[in-house]
Amino acid sequence: MTHATISREDRLKAGITDGLIRLSVGVEDVKDLIDDLTQALDKI
Repeated sequence: MTHATISREDRLKAGITDGLIRLSVGVEDVKDLIDDLTQALDKI
């Protein structure tokens, strides 16, 4: 949603495709991040 106000054409020029997945991580344990991401991707 960070790019919702940018036109599709401009997003594509910037390499931001409709299938882009944006991850924002902080100080979480690496194993927790991998487990969470694996669980989420297994659902699609």
